[in-house]
Amino acid sequence: MKNRYEALLVLNTQGKEDTIKDVVDRLEGEFQKEGAEIEQVQKMDKRQFSYQAGELDAGHFVNFIFHADSQLITKLRSKFKLDPEVYRQHYQRLRPKTEQRSKKVADAK
Repeated sequence: MKNRYEALLVLNTQGKEDTIKDVVDRLEGEFQKEGAEIEQVQKMDKRQFSYQAGELDAGHFVNFIFHADSQLITKLRSKFKLDPEVYRQHYQRLRPKTEQRSKKVADAK
């Protein structure tokens, strides 16, 4: 069964500011190659970190919402951990879209 997930990736684009679109397209292709169905991609621009935990003080944030099997998350984590352009990654399971709509309708009543 495929679940709905959100992946927040922080990209290390230091010195490569003009290739961000190419990097995001490549990452989207990686998700699809592994079997994920992309629902939405949000490019959230470059942001400063609240504190410096490594060699970078800023990163380019990209949010992917996709449908995939639960085993795929582990595979994506290990794959992107080896990618030098992915600085940080966070995955979160989301509710299916139908549950969110029905809850909003129930709250409105």
